Amino acid sequence: QVQLVESGGGLVQAGGSLRLSCAFSGRTFGDYTMAWFRQAPGKEREIVTAISKNGRTTYYADSVKARFTISRDNAKNTVYLQMNSLKPEDTAVYSCAAALAYSNNFYYTREKDYDYWGQGTQVTVSS
Repeated sequence: QVQLVESGGGLVQAGGSLRLSCAFSGRTFGDYTMAWFRQAPGKEREIVTAISKNGRTTYYADSVKARFTISRDNAKNTVYLQMNSLKPEDTAVYSCAAALAYSNNFYYTREKDYDYWGQGTQVTVSS
């Protein structure tokens, strides 16, 4: 059974930076495409970014392009989300997700395609 544990959330001022981590265990990390989703109060969960299992292909929501960077370290079984130039509208619970991928360069962008989820970490950006 895959387990995902996020860390790195917190309170930051607008314009600041945070780095989230998601530790993966239970299966072979390199077989899974990974993603970060977020859910703000009163809103539906939305995808932020995704990365293929070999790390060579990535997806970013328009709202975070050029500010956020996803990366993975397959030796450490960890996926990261570097968030720069944070805005108050980035305030949300951020969750990582994993899905088994059969292609090296493939990723999913739909919530329903991900099988495993972390518990989430709160990110709050003050104005």
